[in-house]
Amino acid sequence: MRCPSCQKEDTKVVDSRSTGEGFVIRRRRECPHCGFRFTTYERLELTLPYVIKKDGRREPFSREKLISGIRKACHKRPVSQEEIENFVSQLERELFESGEKEIPSSYLGERVMEKLREWDEVAYVRFASVYREFQDVNEFVEQVAQLLRGRRRGNRSRK
Repeated sequence: MRCPSCQKEDTKVVDSRSTGEGFVIRRRRECPHCGFRFTTYERLELTLPYVIKKDGRREPFSREKLISGIRKACHKRPVSQEEIENFVSQLERELFESGEKEIPSSYLGERVMEKLREWDEVAYVRFASVYREFQDVNEFVEQVAQLLRGRRRGNRSRK
């Protein structure tokens, strides 16, 4: 592995740990030339279905693209990177195990919104406003009102 700091090729592994329920190995590396430390991840490569976009285009499933969208929604919210990574890993496994060759992007969007709603309502509304392409403030307000109604019902059922 090449050192990102000095570009020398002979870095050494200092520590290895299994993460993501055993499907990912996190390696801590150090460059013997400049002493720079960095982390790499080794991930099992799964054959995942193509994603059918709203306009009918098909593109390969992109873990990075999904994580990026979730991160943006969770910016400055109390959701850890580990939670996001674990959720996406779980979703990838489900997609792999389904054996489907193609999956609609709407399925992924709904799954992300379900998880964000569980984690943090602000992150959920942020994601929903982009995913559902809110055209005006009224759509945004209606989404927040639905959250509040759901919260009130949830409080009544706990009593």
